[in-house]
Amino acid sequence: MKKLFALILSASLLLVLGGCETMKGLGKDIEKAGEAINKKADEASK
Repeated sequence: MKKLFALILSASLLLVLGGCETMKGLGKDIEKAGEAINKKADEASK
């Protein structure tokens, strides 16, 4: 039972660490989209 728990814990940790890089990339994409929206809003308000 302890080995199964350790295996599940290890697999979860690997998924979380891998997900951090994915979320970092997603954050950059969202930031770029926000900048584009701000630019268009500034252009429209002139």
